[in-house]
Amino acid sequence: MNAQLLRLVRILLYLGLTLPLMPVQAVAVIFDLRLARTLPRFYHRLVCRVLGFRLAVEGKAVEANPVLYIANHTSYLDIEILGATTEGSFVSKAEVARWPLFGWLARLQRTVFIDRQKSAAQGHKNAVIDRLDRGDRLILFPEGTSSDGNQILPFKSSLFSVAEYRRDGVAITVQPISIAYVRLDDIPLGRSYRPFFAWYGEMDMAPHLWNLLGMGVLTVEVRFHTPVTIDQFASRKELAWHCYRVIGDGVAESLSGRSPITPGKPRRRPRRRIAQPVRVS
Repeated sequence: MNAQLLRLVRILLYLGLTLPLMPVQAVAVIFDLRLARTLPRFYHRLVCRVLGFRLAVEGKAVEANPVLYIANHTSYLDIEILGATTEGSFVSKAEVARWPLFGWLARLQRTVFIDRQKSAAQGHKNAVIDRLDRGDRLILFPEGTSSDGNQILPFKSSLFSVAEYRRDGVAITVQPISIAYVRLDDIPLGRSYRPFFAWYGEMDMAPHLWNLLGMGVLTVEVRFHTPVTIDQFASRKELAWHCYRVIGDGVAESLSGRSPITPGKPRRRPRRRIAQPVRVS
């Protein structure tokens, strides 16, 4: 199938799947039905198939209530990938709410929108804590922006302040997740091809998405790492450093191709002791 026809087929399938499910999800959100939390995962799994994504998963998303998932951020495609592998809502920058179609979809997935201005930080922290207090599972990208996919950016430790929240006196669960775009049509995805999927810097979304829709089958490795709580660390900075190190190691291992994960059934991670975090000032 040539690239133009592939783009057309994928767009039609995407719209044919998305548009009928939007009012269903809207009703579920309005009436706070269980479906509002389960339908997005079903939807994102189908979208991944439509877009030609093969997900190779190691480990499993912890199903605590509440839980804070911490992931690296490479592209808007991370939304589909994490949406297909977790049952959670995203914490996103406020600009996303104004995007055509994708902004509506973000609202329907009960996204928490935050403004990056420091003056609004406390209000956004309270909004996130309110959702955690209700037992929700939230997905946070602590880099604050997307990277080129070859390495992760430093984590903003201030975003980990919500991990200090305790529900009924118990620290919330934090689970690091690493995402790496590794192969295109089973060929290792080198640095020259990774920008076709990574979306960062001053890239325009429309032409980036148009080119992506004409590409082949993309294999994405998702690694669910050992969950932790802030009680295991001296401060939120140490928790941020631990997540940064664990996720960075996971991405590096995926990109190296040393131990590829087979797409399909998730592979269990071997039991191992958690290394003591390095103290940061």
